[in-house]
Amino acid sequence: MISRRQFVTGTLATFGFGGSLSFLTACSTGPSASTDELFQVVQRFPQVLVPGEVRLPISLAHQAGMLGKTSGIDLPTELRATLVNSDTGEVVVENAVATRHDANIDPPYWPFRITVSDVGIYSLIVEGGTPEGAGVQIMDPASISVPLIGTALPGFDTPTPENPRGVNPICTRSPEPCPLHDITLNEALQRGKPIAYLVGTPAHCQTGTCAPALDALLSLRETLGDSIIMLHAEIYTDDTATIVAPAVEAVGMSYEPALFITDAQGIIVERFDAIFDSVEVTEALRALGVL
Repeated sequence: MISRRQFVTGTLATFGFGGSLSFLTACSTGPSASTDELFQVVQRFPQVLVPGEVRLPISLAHQAGMLGKTSGIDLPTELRATLVNSDTGEVVVENAVATRHDANIDPPYWPFRITVSDVGIYSLIVEGGTPEGAGVQIMDPASISVPLIGTALPGFDTPTPENPRGVNPICTRSPEPCPLHDITLNEALQRGKPIAYLVGTPAHCQTGTCAPALDALLSLRETLGDSIIMLHAEIYTDDTATIVAPAVEAVGMSYEPALFITDAQGIIVERFDAIFDSVEVTEALRALGVL
């Protein structure tokens, strides 16, 4: 088991936009760790957070990489954390609990759900970790380009087989492209149904989040039928992964993937950033009433 003295908190992930996307550092796991190694908390969320309920997924790692199901470590079912205002030292939330998620994804992650009222800089201090914790920035909603929960998902003519709109391939899923490109997002928004819209590139994150996320959607689609419209758009214009596709710019993303879930009026009711599994998606769809 991971003990308090074996646990150290830090940030291994950076996000940015400089003509191309900079993503989470690890899309694969390293070799097994011995039980006397120190572990780190890996920040799995981009800094696009605003006041209200925020989702703060984290993973665990040692110096060789992320800790996964085959790392030889008995990973905890739950983690506990405290959120502290970095400027004032005030404890904003204490004893927050996150449950391990690994339904169709490896390495596992723990998503904390915490309500934060004010803009500012905070520290997520995981029980057993170092005092400084992992940085969390809550920003003014006016400064965030990615669509927020409670706002309308902006329309966009996503690529289709009939009109790829300069994106080739329109789907990098292997061995076969996914069927979530038959209509555009604009057309979907006109049909008056809930939408699950994934922006991600499965070919370049096979063992990370994008490919498992897409597979999870496809599995749910078999169960849900036409009660919800599911769409997928790629991150890059081609398989060299050098030019960001217009779909990314349309939603102001600086990370991947993102899954936008809307109600029948096109209002975003959930947005999963960077990492999520089929359990979280299923829970969101159940809350929406399509399951």
